[in-house]
Amino acid sequence: MTTAGPDGPARATDDTCVVTTCGRRIAVRCLRLAPADLPITRIALDVGRDQGGEPGVWAALTADEARHLARLLLLHVDLAERDAAAFGSPRNSGPAS
Repeated sequence: MTTAGPDGPARATDDTCVVTTCGRRIAVRCLRLAPADLPITRIALDVGRDQGGEPGVWAALTADEARHLARLLLLHVDLAERDAAAFGSPRNSGPAS
């Protein structure tokens, strides 16, 4: 699990979820459905309730979709870090949702 400190970004403590600085838990799991003719495997993202109790959302991705999402996330991480560096900040410490 990942937990957020009062003055810092979320930190990873295991490989299954992240808790954002605003308290939303994002769990990542492998979802396996086993119909007799063709097993189905997906990568499931479960975005839990926010601090106010509003329900979260989930998505089930194929392996290719998950890889594409990972590439997009890493691309945007690089862009955000470059922007932060351009403004003299070592990291973007704004709240995440």
